Amino acid sequence: MLSKKFRFLDYYLVIPYLLLCLIGIVMVYSASADIASQNGGSPTAYLIKQALYVVMGIMVVWFMMAINIKILQSPRFLVIFAAVQLGALLFVKLFGQAVNGAQGWINLGVINIQPAEVCKVFLILYLARMLSQRENQLSTAFFSSAGGPLLLSFVLVGLILIQPDLGGAVINGAIIMIMVLASGISWKKGVIAIFSIIFGFILVVLPLLSRVAQSGAIHSYQLQRIVAFVNPFGTAQGAGSQLVNSYYALSNGGVFGVGLGNSIQKMGYLPEPNTDFIMAVIGEELGLIVVVLIMCLLGIIVARTIWLGVRAQDAYSSLVCYGVATFITIQTLFNVGGVTGLLPITGVTFPFISYGGSSMLVLCVALGCVLNISARQSSGRTLA
Repeated sequence: MLSKKFRFLDYYLVIPYLLLCLIGIVMVYSASADIASQNGGSPTAYLIKQALYVVMGIMVVWFMMAINIKILQSPRFLVIFAAVQLGALLFVKLFGQAVNGAQGWINLGVINIQPAEVCKVFLILYLARMLSQRENQLSTAFFSSAGGPLLLSFVLVGLILIQPDLGGAVINGAIIMIMVLASGISWKKGVIAIFSIIFGFILVVLPLLSRVAQSGAIHSYQLQRIVAFVNPFGTAQGAGSQLVNSYYALSNGGVFGVGLGNSIQKMGYLPEPNTDFIMAVIGEELGLIVVVLIMCLLGIIVARTIWLGVRAQDAYSSLVCYGVATFITIQTLFNVGGVTGLLPITGVTFPFISYGGSSMLVLCVALGCVLNISARQSSGRTLA
């Protein structure tokens, strides 16, 4: 069974994924060697960890492709996953490790887990099951059939928002909205549903967020990011320094870059050069041509995932594919938008390339699910 499934390996997904991971390992080393040395560590410290995360990610992809996808649909699995996800988000708010102002991390020693990242996969699997199971009722009684799952989903988004993690909350919210629109309801009812969700968000979540802000849990750095986005050069000596130095890096790199390892901005000017701003370092060292190549590789993954969703013969597989495509697309846009100044900086990592185990493993779980669906389609089997 397993060997048969791997005969249908989708190379349109696997090859771009492996190339992105390879680029990520090289660029994490280039972006982090100097910082690691300045902090008294080995120049290869981040390189070794990132290589380990990539190997772990490949194992996760293999496991998710091999698993019987019906297990992911079982009520018992989803109930346990929901309880763990809810508990983890509550735990990090009360006891979690703060990183860059957001209290959203659980330190497990070898790796720091970010429940807001895991929530993306949970929402994809949970909503795919709930919405596909009630596919026939959605067009006639949307709120009575989907109200419960959506309520739980937005409770989770609210918990992410008050960490505070605006980027994570928006990505999770986008996954919910796209999956609702793709669930089979008419576009008219879909638009009504989305506006109702937004209205409910304004009524419920924003007052909660306002209380959190008054309590001091939302930090001034988030407001400074908005100011820096509006006027980066006017705040170049303060909050705008991140974006201004990102501009310098991209400008310095031009079309072909200054050469691997020769970035100036990574030498203490760019914050988080191996995570949030790794695309600025890539643009400076390898140039616009490699940035475009990376975006094309991600574009192939997203386009293939959407195509698999369109071709899927069951609603569950379609919704999983659309959810994963939304996840990767929005996360990419947020990262690149922050680096280029088209969007405020949110601290979102670049898929498969930025340093970090939590993001890498969650992305690999999502990709493994899509590969599983692709193998089932190629072998002529459905979830019926």
